Amino acid sequence: MAEQAAILSAKGLHKNYAMGEVQVQALRGVNLQLFPHEFVVLLGPSGSGKSTLLNILGGLDSPSSGEVLYADQNLTKATSAELTQYRRSHVGFVFQFYNLISNLSAAENVELVTDISEHPMTPLEALDLVGLKERKDHFPSQLSGGEQQRVAIARAIAKRPQILLCDEPTGALDLTTGKLVLQAIEKVHRELGTLVVVITHNTAIAGLADRVLYFRDGQVFKESTNLQKTSLDEVFW
Repeated sequence: MAEQAAILSAKGLHKNYAMGEVQVQALRGVNLQLFPHEFVVLLGPSGSGKSTLLNILGGLDSPSSGEVLYADQNLTKATSAELTQYRRSHVGFVFQFYNLISNLSAAENVELVTDISEHPMTPLEALDLVGLKERKDHFPSQLSGGEQQRVAIARAIAKRPQILLCDEPTGALDLTTGKLVLQAIEKVHRELGTLVVVITHNTAIAGLADRVLYFRDGQVFKESTNLQKTSLDEVFW
């Protein structure tokens, strides 16, 4: 990794929230570098600041201090329009809850992204990548939880993003269904070469990553590199 330039960097990130008269420190001086084509797991307990960090990296929120760099662009100095363009062109988001539009089919939910992207896949290409091409005309209510999450992944990657940010993507799923979702994420990473960042409190998922960043009390306190990644079968069974 040392020979590559980081695609996304955080330097001295702090994030404070006011809750009445109390100041809550969600992030406490986070420093990290993320490289092209990596699969990175950010591992830590609930409430440790992982989602706050992910939102800042994705341009959905801004830090109280510090900076985020996307290649050579300083996102902390970007205008609202520039952040919108960054999210639209370069970042895909997958959240724990699927956020699908209930009265649109799977293909139509993906099409919401392809209609505003510069060089997108077709909705069918994106659904095929996550193994759901045959379910293209089904509405969310006709899909299982795992299928809905895979539609959400298809929607996120249809724009061909350089970065895929996943916030507890298996958190609402059972082990078998979660395995299918992680298979879809791994396939996206492998076939598109996307930088994938997954935040989780599930230690089993860490074995799938190239690198694991351990998060606690708003800080990255340890980092490890997986020289031999664990297969999904080894993780779950």
